[in-house]
Amino acid sequence: MAEKTHVVLSGSNRAKDADARKVGEADPKQVFSVTIGLCGPKLPGPDEFVGQTLTDAEFAEKFAASKADADKVAKSLRKFGLKVESVSLVGRSMNVSGTVAAMEKAFKPGMVLMEAPGQGRFRGRQGSLHIPAELKGIITGVFGLDERRMATRKVSRKAPVKATTPAPLTPADLEQRYNFPPGDCAGQTIAIAEFGGGYFADDVAAYCKGFGRPAPKIEAVGIDAPAYTMQQILALPAAQRKEQLDASVEVMMDVEIIAGLCPKADIVVYFSTFDQGGWVDLLNAAIQKKPTTLSVSWGLAEDDPEWSANAIAAIQDRLNAARLLGITVCVSAGDDGSGDQIDDGKGHVDFPASSPFALAVGGTMLTGSGAAVKEVVWFEAPGTRSGGGGATGGGVSVKFARPAWQAVKITSINAGSSDGRVIPDISALAGQPFYALTFAGKSSPNGGTSASAPLWAALLARINGNLPAGKQQRFVTPLLYQKGSNGKTVGAAAMRDITTGTNASSPQPGKGYKAGAGFDAATGWGVPDGVKLQAALAAV
Repeated sequence: MAEKTHVVLSGSNRAKDADARKVGEADPKQVFSVTIGLCGPKLPGPDEFVGQTLTDAEFAEKFAASKADADKVAKSLRKFGLKVESVSLVGRSMNVSGTVAAMEKAFKPGMVLMEAPGQGRFRGRQGSLHIPAELKGIITGVFGLDERRMATRKVSRKAPVKATTPAPLTPADLEQRYNFPPGDCAGQTIAIAEFGGGYFADDVAAYCKGFGRPAPKIEAVGIDAPAYTMQQILALPAAQRKEQLDASVEVMMDVEIIAGLCPKADIVVYFSTFDQGGWVDLLNAAIQKKPTTLSVSWGLAEDDPEWSANAIAAIQDRLNAARLLGITVCVSAGDDGSGDQIDDGKGHVDFPASSPFALAVGGTMLTGSGAAVKEVVWFEAPGTRSGGGGATGGGVSVKFARPAWQAVKITSINAGSSDGRVIPDISALAGQPFYALTFAGKSSPNGGTSASAPLWAALLARINGNLPAGKQQRFVTPLLYQKGSNGKTVGAAAMRDITTGTNASSPQPGKGYKAGAGFDAATGWGVPDGVKLQAALAAV
């Protein structure tokens, strides 16, 4: 019986999805793979190793899983008919494949076919997992059994540009607005995380040519999902074709923003599934590449009940590993204001932006025209995705404590929860007049904090290449809160403060966070002055 041979895997509970219904049984002969999390030495907290970067060898020595544990897990799981495909002691994980029937024997997930609005049919589960009793304390998670969506971003749109605003911003416009330092990112690697869609080289070539920029070296890598070409997407069934084309609009926005600002960088675009397993596998792959920055324009409310606790912990561990290796993961703060798509009257923030191991990027927009143009908090009524508007995410986390290095005074709009991590850390353009982009050979302006994140990934990569050797490849987020010799924090000294606007979601919670002088939970420290930021980072 399960209670004798197996034990409950702590943190594995998946809450019931109110929108999902069972439509059938999972095919017991279907073969698929899962990622097993392995225990290892305790990783340091957010206030440890601040400003320090470990080498690959140092990280492996201090924090890798043990070979003995990995061997024990492999031996045990083979008894259930599972095949070990790969093991990464440094990544503290193991990839295992097998049939649905074998997975059921090993982990007791109770998988069924489910259907939910916006997701179609998928293999899902509810409740907790069970693992072989002999592996208690060694296995920390099993990811990939459930295929439900755990990564979203705004719906792409071709918003009209008002006559009172400037035209969509080109790479040169962005460099001027945010005072980018000279450089072309030669020698820098920038990674991009994608959970759907494809990469279209012809669009990048047209975009770069149109703005007089050389096209950078770009590699599209499929992890748990294909790196589709346009031809492959057009060959898909109608519903799947539309879904992948919509996602590709967002993919190409990420790629083109970085390509236009970093023409000599090595850019790697990773494609994975949008479930919990996809998150873990993509981060594992990206960290191995050790990029300067990783741009992530996806997320989900940190307190969405569909997250399992050990999935959040697994993503956290990988973000922690990334920052220890000096990788700054730039994550969009969300496009649905202070409610983050949860209409319960409370404020919510997006994960993984809310992680203390990420750089949370909020959004602004331009108002007025000519000399009267002003940059303010991004808010377009009604402020929710379903209504067609948008607003920058921001607020106070209920999952992660405020690190000591984030010594800011922000009161949560939720009663009794004012000591959490505050996001965003910084911001950049998200709303009107949007970014000048190319899709399917045509002009396709777009935006959202999904655009702000790659802009910051590009800026930090360019700055990194200009810094002294001893100041390169560092996790930037806590450095923004450190004080320099002038007594000002790096954030205050190197950002242009945004003091107008709010990110209130409509209809819920109907209130949000206001911008004001200094740091706030609508735009963080503000938008960058790249030259000043480079000088400030060189001095801390």
